[in-house]
Amino acid sequence: MNEEFIKNEQINYIKQQMGLIKDSAKKNLPPAVMMAVIDLANAKILDLFPNTSSKQQALLDLSSLKTDDEYKQYIERLTEYLIPFPKVTEQQLKKLFPKNKKLKLPDLTSIDYSQLTYLSWNDLGSNKKYIVYELEGRISGIECRLTPTGKKNICSFCNSHSEVAYFSTVTKAKKPKNPDYYRAIGNLICTDSHECNKKITNVDYLTEFLKDSLAR
Repeated sequence: MNEEFIKNEQINYIKQQMGLIKDSAKKNLPPAVMMAVIDLANAKILDLFPNTSSKQQALLDLSSLKTDDEYKQYIERLTEYLIPFPKVTEQQLKKLFPKNKKLKLPDLTSIDYSQLTYLSWNDLGSNKKYIVYELEGRISGIECRLTPTGKKNICSFCNSHSEVAYFSTVTKAKKPKNPDYYRAIGNLICTDSHECNKKITNVDYLTEFLKDSLAR
């Protein structure tokens, strides 16, 4: 059995680097320049995995890839090492949002957990969006107010240009001099979280947003 060590956002980043290499190859760059592009991509990929074994480093190395088929096979090999998002039950989700007695849940049986960085679903009837993420080793969730924009913009989570919705939540982080303090936090993110999960390459913003939102 393969040892899982790659997260969804990391394989998305690897695909992004592959795309840069393939785009550079179309420009008929001098061999030395092309090799520099590949070496830089390899270095950036290895930076994502500071504690990899020599076997894992060899698996990640894409310097010998030439054809589209070879790139495809490379990604297929890597998917065997994906760390899936922790499977959650309906009961677990209900415990994350105890105040919402009419919580509408997604169809958990249809979810591919290997392609998730975060779990999210929309409840258009109540204009709400739910986000569930493994934060510091613990499954956490936030409920947000969702306002579709019908327009394209940059998503705060995946940084891609896509159709976005404005969503906001309230943090009740305590202030010693103002016990009633609260602050609304708003962002533009992909309306379709499934597509967002295909594109997200870095979780820094997502992590900080959740920490800020969940502060008490």
